[in-house]
Amino acid sequence: MKELTNEDKMLGLKEPKEKGENIPKAVISVLGTDRVGIIATISQSLAQYNANILQINQNILEGLFAMIMIVDTNEITIDFDQLKHTLEGKSEDLGVTVTVQSEEVFRYMHRI
Repeated sequence: MKELTNEDKMLGLKEPKEKGENIPKAVISVLGTDRVGIIATISQSLAQYNANILQINQNILEGLFAMIMIVDTNEITIDFDQLKHTLEGKSEDLGVTVTVQSEEVFRYMHRI
């Protein structure tokens, strides 16, 4: 894993967690054509594994659905990678693209 530069540290970025470590928050994005049940399916899956939705924002623009969620994963009952696989596996059934990342990885990848 690449070490952070001093500039990265000044921006408040932290090293991504090693595989298997507790990942406190996840960023979940869902993009695709709007249809009934998208939010329900994702939120039910999160509840099933004891992940708590902290923030959610969704928009529908001319039939296109976009949602981003910040989720607390401190108390999840499965491994983070399993949660990621489960949620991203909903993509085909829902006809959307689901992406799950740890918050730290998301922020690291989208730094200025």
